[in-house]
Amino acid sequence: MKCLACGREAVVSGTIVDLAAGGEPAFNLDDASGWRSWFGSGTRKIRGYACVNCQHLQLAVDFSDKDREKYQQFEGQQPNVLERINSERELPGE
Repeated sequence: MKCLACGREAVVSGTIVDLAAGGEPAFNLDDASGWRSWFGSGTRKIRGYACVNCQHLQLAVDFSDKDREKYQQFEGQQPNVLERINSERELPGE
C-alpha cells in the first residue's frame, strides 16, 4: 500500500481509538501488544486537517523517531522472518 500524500510504501496499519470516553482519539498500531494498547503506550496522537474549499479531511499521526526508524527500515513489501534471519547471517563480501 502506498501513502496518498508522499507515494512511499512505508505505511503501517492500525485503528483509531477513543482513549477516554470522549477524550482525544488516538492511532493504535496493529503490532502493539494488547497490554501496551490497554495502557495507551501503543497509541500515537492524531492531528486532523480539513480543506475549507472542498471539505476534504486528512488525518496525520505523530510518530516518534523510534517509530520512523523501525517502520522505515524496509521500504515496500516487508520480508518475512526467515528472510530477515538469513540476511543477517550473510557476511559482507561473500
